Amino acid sequence: MALSFDQRDGFIWMDGKMVPWSEAKLHVLSHGLHYGSSVFEGERAYGGKIFKSREHSERFLKSGELLDFTIPYSVDELMAAKDAVVRANGGGDLYVRPVAWRGSEMMAVAAQNSTIHVAIAVWAWPSMFDTATKMKGIRLDIAEYRRPDPHTAPSNAKAAGLYMICTLSKHRAERRGYADALMLDWQGRVAECTGANVFFTRDGALHTPIADCFLDGITRKTVIDLAHKRGMEVHERRIMPEELAGFNECFICGTGAEVTPVSEAGPYKFTPGNISRTLIEDYTALVTA
Repeated sequence: MALSFDQRDGFIWMDGKMVPWSEAKLHVLSHGLHYGSSVFEGERAYGGKIFKSREHSERFLKSGELLDFTIPYSVDELMAAKDAVVRANGGGDLYVRPVAWRGSEMMAVAAQNSTIHVAIAVWAWPSMFDTATKMKGIRLDIAEYRRPDPHTAPSNAKAAGLYMICTLSKHRAERRGYADALMLDWQGRVAECTGANVFFTRDGALHTPIADCFLDGITRKTVIDLAHKRGMEVHERRIMPEELAGFNECFICGTGAEVTPVSEAGPYKFTPGNISRTLIEDYTALVTA
């Protein structure tokens, strides 16, 4: 059984101080725990260097603003803190998790006077698959829950509360023998997976859903840039589920997944091929440069 995350060795940066891992605690009556007033980032360090650290820090601050609170550190301060945590925990290939939440001063829906706490933790997390294994493709379930209308939730924030239906969908998918789940939006259009964006290919071009009710991922933007450098067309558009039968390849992308091909999504089959392989190789070269 994997070691519980509250029993690990190392150091966590918390509210401006480096503290031993076991001492990084919050009170049970924290607003972030009860009301979901928390935002976070998912980042990777390759060889001790955090990929696109500035972009992640900028999004972290923006997520706080969208939840109506101010994270009390600048982009540069956050970047320095993340680097310090990576060094304190030995460097190498690590997952990096900044998180901010409302504290315990107020315990009701309104919490304007709550202290905003920030912590940064890192832990070892190698790439999920080698290229040969990736190219077999993972299997996706079709999620029961849908991404909400952007008028009903702050979909541009990486907010903890928005992941509740992702956890439920991921659990259901794994119970049914799938690796993840493809989620639709509130109008029944293809949206994303539970923690990654999704791309499809046809006639040498990429097709990906418009990111208006889910997070426009930093990895998603990176993949689009890499595709453009290869001269590939990228179409950001509305995609209906029945269109999936006409695509050749499918892959998901995100900090955790990196670039991972898909062999099936519900009843739809795909054949991982040259476009997926090329973007895997280009992405790997970029993050490890």
